[in-house]
Amino acid sequence: MTLKPSDGTGTELNWITSSYSTDDGPSCVEVAATPAHILVRDSKDPRGPRLTLTPTAWATFLSYASER
Repeated sequence: MTLKPSDGTGTELNWITSSYSTDDGPSCVEVAATPAHILVRDSKDPRGPRLTLTPTAWATFLSYASER
C-alpha cells in the first residue's frame, strides 16, 4: 500500500488517502498527523467522526497490520 494526498475538504490538516481508494468510489480510510496525535477518518465521510490515536498506538497498529 502506498499513500497519496487526499482531494482535500477544506480542513487545515493534511489528510493522506490509501492507494487502495479509487476515484470510482473511495471506500478506505485517511490519516492525518499532528504533533501529538494520528487522526483516522472514513474517506466516504470526511466530516464525520475521527479516531484519535497516540503515535505509539498508531505504530503498534501498523506493526500488527503489516503482519497480516
